[in-house]
Amino acid sequence: MVRHAEATGQQPDAPLTEKGESDAERLANFFHRKGIKHIVSSPFARAVATAKPTAEKLALRVKQDQRLQERVLCGKPVDNWLELLESSFQDMDKQWQGGESSNQAKKRILTVVEEAAQTLEPTVIVSHGNLISLLLHAVNPQFGFQQWKDMQCPEVFHVDLRSQTIEKMDIS
Repeated sequence: MVRHAEATGQQPDAPLTEKGESDAERLANFFHRKGIKHIVSSPFARAVATAKPTAEKLALRVKQDQRLQERVLCGKPVDNWLELLESSFQDMDKQWQGGESSNQAKKRILTVVEEAAQTLEPTVIVSHGNLISLLLHAVNPQFGFQQWKDMQCPEVFHVDLRSQTIEKMDIS
């Protein structure tokens, strides 16, 4: 699981920053000899741009999957979004108008990860911090709001659903 590299904003079409582009190249070098066979990404520009250097280096295509797009917390921008997000980790079924609950979003990403696991081939999945943190919470319920806050852009986690383990990877 890869949280996308640093971007200029949160909009679906927000490009990577210069640092984000450099980090995406660093990720390509990290994944170069890992035996990766598939790359699946959120369709948001920052996620696709994070995956692109790895795909080019490995001669793979980036498969875009709508289920990996950023979670919609609520249907309109709100000033207290961080408070709402924190409460969504406490009540995983809480849903604000126009948004999806943590459990709905978690189900979405779990489906993608389970499909990738069925191939039995190493797969890089590029998505967004909140969605990835919900997946990690499903594997380890100790992973919550504070761990989401501590995540960097980019961040790489090796997730093994069979053994229910998460390993944060050092990409330097």
